[in-house]
Amino acid sequence: MIIDSHHHFWDPTERNYHWMTGEALSAIKRPIGPEDMRPLLKGAGVEGTILVQTVPSVEETRAFLATAAETEFVKGVVGWVDLTADDVEKALEDLLTDTHGAYLKGLRHQAHDEADKSWLARPDVISGIRACGAAGLVYDLLPKEPELPSCITCVDALPEVTFVLDHIGKPRIAEGQTLPWMDLVTELSKRPNVSCKLSGMITEANWAGWCVDDLRPYADTVLDVFGPDRVMFGSDWPVCLLAGDYAQVIDAARHLTAGLSESDQAKVFGRNAARIYRLCL
Repeated sequence: MIIDSHHHFWDPTERNYHWMTGEALSAIKRPIGPEDMRPLLKGAGVEGTILVQTVPSVEETRAFLATAAETEFVKGVVGWVDLTADDVEKALEDLLTDTHGAYLKGLRHQAHDEADKSWLARPDVISGIRACGAAGLVYDLLPKEPELPSCITCVDALPEVTFVLDHIGKPRIAEGQTLPWMDLVTELSKRPNVSCKLSGMITEANWAGWCVDDLRPYADTVLDVFGPDRVMFGSDWPVCLLAGDYAQVIDAARHLTAGLSESDQAKVFGRNAARIYRLCL
């Protein structure tokens, strides 16, 4: 089974998306849901997906759990709770005991939007992520380059928690810069409880003129330092539409992993996501 470990749905007519501003994002500022994605998955041979939060909202998480229950291809949800709240354990319990709570597989917060670049290293945040792990959930790290050092601090404080680095840590692909991203991701990869999503690359590249070779140094780094047992494919659809369609994203990922054995490719394109997020397939 091929699993897309990272995609989104949204509806700007119902919810405010703080990051969805400016003319550059106008192409994706519209309601997008399961019916839009279904034919794309069929065309690409993708049978399962993980639906990921887009705003800091428990209400969105509950809506995504309901969506998962009624959408045959959504196998799990990465949601959100306020990690800094005193009642974070209760918030997690409420979600997990929700009618559709079995679909909740992980949590994340858009740490790269925080003014404090060390937000993930704060004691209250670390305490909240500890509760996430104790509840049996994965924690998705969403940094850009400036937040990567705090990711390392956070992971070091929580060796018992399973972490996944989203979008390979958002390197500056459009600028052709590999440092300090490469050094920081290499250091992060030394923690065995961290895996990495091979996702979000084309929107970090030149939207109008990227090619697979632009992505290759970054993908090669991730595949080398994390290894094929800790890397998983994600489309980041529909954000990816800013730079390319679904078929282009999965085709790029196939080219970037072509040097792996057939068994290792199967891990990257599904088995790792199923194992790490404990999906019921």
